[in-house]
Amino acid sequence: MTLYIGREASKLWKRVCAETSTEINLLAENWRYILAGLICQYIHGLAAKGVHYFHRPGPILQDVGFYLLPELGQDKGHISEMLFTCVFLSFILWTFHPFIFKVKKIYTVLLWCRVLAFLSASQFLRVITFYSTQLPGPNYHCREGSKLARLPRPQSVLEVLLINFPKGVMFGCGDLIFSSHMIFTLVFVLSYQKYGSHRWIKNLGWLVAVVQSLLIIASRKHYTVDVVVAWYTVNLVVFFVDKKLPGMLCFPLPLPFSLSAKLLW
Repeated sequence: MTLYIGREASKLWKRVCAETSTEINLLAENWRYILAGLICQYIHGLAAKGVHYFHRPGPILQDVGFYLLPELGQDKGHISEMLFTCVFLSFILWTFHPFIFKVKKIYTVLLWCRVLAFLSASQFLRVITFYSTQLPGPNYHCREGSKLARLPRPQSVLEVLLINFPKGVMFGCGDLIFSSHMIFTLVFVLSYQKYGSHRWIKNLGWLVAVVQSLLIIASRKHYTVDVVVAWYTVNLVVFFVDKKLPGMLCFPLPLPFSLSAKLLW
């Protein structure tokens, strides 16, 4: 038993080392795409912070989803955040599975280049949308009477640039159309739909996306329109970037090693 464990541990270590070497080489070639994607994430956060200064609380707008779904309340509003956190962490762990498991389906660096491209394009459209029209936020901290509903004029540029993370992200107002949580959720689900290998996880991913949508509305974190617009916008963005502009990424995901070997032979 000890010999078997030692042999398997040695195989695992060699696999991790080999995969790490491959990913480092890919990162050296594509670090600009990763860096650009991360910068876009910061700019998106900065834009969401900036629109909060323009937010003015007011009466909650009429919403079909609010009529159909019972309000969870402030004490249960964290449920949607817990589900989103599970989706987020699960996807990150899955993208690193080639370091551990034998099945070679993806390269982590190249996958994240694509994911960041999808996120950045979707968030660019989101920023344009929520700056075009500021709606009164339906969330509890965005309603009239809340100290967080209006932000005082910033005292310095540094105050804006630091975004007040994570409080500034968790308690933002005004960045409504369309839902950022749904952007991440749908991009992750669509990415696994294309590059994942287990059908039941793909089906589960879509179910989780639907449940996430309902929880966001029931938590009054977004209007129904914010979620609906996210569903068709993100799907169209992913299709457009992935299918219509393949040269935009310049590095389509390579074939699995086993298939590449067969073609070479």
